[in-house]
Amino acid sequence: MRNPVLLLVGVLTLMVATTASAAVVEHTFNVQNLTVTRLCNRQLIVAVNGSFPGPRIRVREGDTLIVHVYNKSPYNLTVHWHGVYQKLSCWADGPNMITQCPILPGNKYTYKFKISGQEGTLWWHAHVSWLRATVHGALIIRPKSGHKYPFPKPHREVTIILGEWWNADVMDVEEEAVTSGGLPNISDAFTINGWPGDLYPCSQNHMYKLKVEPGKTYLLRIVNTALNGQLFYKIANHNLTVFAIDAAYTKPYVTDIIMIAPGQTVDALLVADQDIGSYYMAASPYSTSVGIPYDNNTTRGVVVYDGAPPIGKPLMPTLPAFSDTATAYKLSSGLKGLKDGPHWAQVPKNVDYKMFVTVGLGFTPCEANRTCLGPKGTKLSASMNNQSFVPPKRMSLLQAFYSNVDGIYTTDFPVKPPIEFDYTNATINNYNPAFLFAPKVTKVTKLKFNSTVEMVLQNTAIIGVENHPMHLHGSNFHVLAQGFGNYNPSKHREMFNLVDPQIRNTIGVPAGGWAVIRFTADNPGVWIMHCHLDAHLTYGLGTVFMVENGPTPETTLPLPPVDLPNC
Repeated sequence: MRNPVLLLVGVLTLMVATTASAAVVEHTFNVQNLTVTRLCNRQLIVAVNGSFPGPRIRVREGDTLIVHVYNKSPYNLTVHWHGVYQKLSCWADGPNMITQCPILPGNKYTYKFKISGQEGTLWWHAHVSWLRATVHGALIIRPKSGHKYPFPKPHREVTIILGEWWNADVMDVEEEAVTSGGLPNISDAFTINGWPGDLYPCSQNHMYKLKVEPGKTYLLRIVNTALNGQLFYKIANHNLTVFAIDAAYTKPYVTDIIMIAPGQTVDALLVADQDIGSYYMAASPYSTSVGIPYDNNTTRGVVVYDGAPPIGKPLMPTLPAFSDTATAYKLSSGLKGLKDGPHWAQVPKNVDYKMFVTVGLGFTPCEANRTCLGPKGTKLSASMNNQSFVPPKRMSLLQAFYSNVDGIYTTDFPVKPPIEFDYTNATINNYNPAFLFAPKVTKVTKLKFNSTVEMVLQNTAIIGVENHPMHLHGSNFHVLAQGFGNYNPSKHREMFNLVDPQIRNTIGVPAGGWAVIRFTADNPGVWIMHCHLDAHLTYGLGTVFMVENGPTPETTLPLPPVDLPNC
């Protein structure tokens, strides 16, 4: 028999070591107006702590993060911690009217949650209207002290934030689109770390520069914070080795270009192995919607080797065509998860709840005595399974769920579309009223604790063929398969990767195609799934899962924070 004294000492030592490796990381966000100069204009924006992009937060896996948010802006505000699991801290997730009421101007709220079971690059952003265009920043999660990355140690880590810029107040841009029912005005520029680059007017010196040493390796933490722009990213004459996506490790994947959708992150190693000189990094849009305008500009920064001559034009990468779906799909479908790596989760084998969910655009009728600018005098809308999501107004869904309040939502979100049709046939879909108009509802899906959900996400061709980046709060998911056309279970289930699929929190459902995801509902609370193209979310492309409590106190959602904002 083991010595009980020695056993107790060992347990205490382990507890002390575990506690010592975790820290409390505390930040204060002062959110207020800031005047910046871009594209020859002085523009008033909302920013955090006087910086654009906002502060970069660094933590280690196991740390507790506390952020005091003071809303000194003229707008309602919430902050979402994009991709953080929020295990038993759903109150801190942040989506407006889903898990909390907004922080009103002149008020504050403290977000507190533990970072567990995750390493890599995530980010934070405002989750009210279009504020996230300028209210955002990186959230870097490093391994616990004493733990290593599952890839070669880089010489330095570099954050690359891809963004989108308007020469206007983005809140006015959104409001104009909502009021008119038409498409929002497209952005005026894309940006790298807040700078548009030298292809834009008055921007010769407004370009991000990355200085590198020959032979050194750099970990690029790439985040697409754009509201509506899906982007190709490439560095001239250099390869990137992808090691993680959405803070989930992957098998090494070598590529000279990535396509990254709004909401997604990529961790990739860049080796400075070319001749001493200067090389442009560039980002340009990926868009497949025929007849729908988009920002077709290119932003660029520059990689400068130590010792490079100050005079001389950097080498420019060759970028794909804006509609190059083959290139976009190659990376998204070619990645595989790092099986048995840090925080690897096996694919759940048994499925309790199957869903077939269409995603796409549609119409809603124009109000009486109004002129609307959508197609044929309607207003643009968006839906999942022909249900256009509307958040509640008098109480958050989480508060209603927690307090058993009736009349805020219904639990009858359909598991399949009400009408089966040729989903990716644009000719048929554009003229059938049964497909075009979706009711505005607050319907949710209630899930038992620890149940497994398999969801087919099927794009439609209603009002164009698009790639839709779908983001799930509160959980990652395995991407079992993806493809083009209409999903056919008898044929496509053979494509399922149940061994080492990629793990994500945001999946770009292929243009004119489908993706199959699977996740376990082991996190009590209310979690929204929505399109991370903000125009589409504004129009209603979202749905909500309500996960019931588990059988123990450790699987039960705690009381709401005392300073939770009221509606």
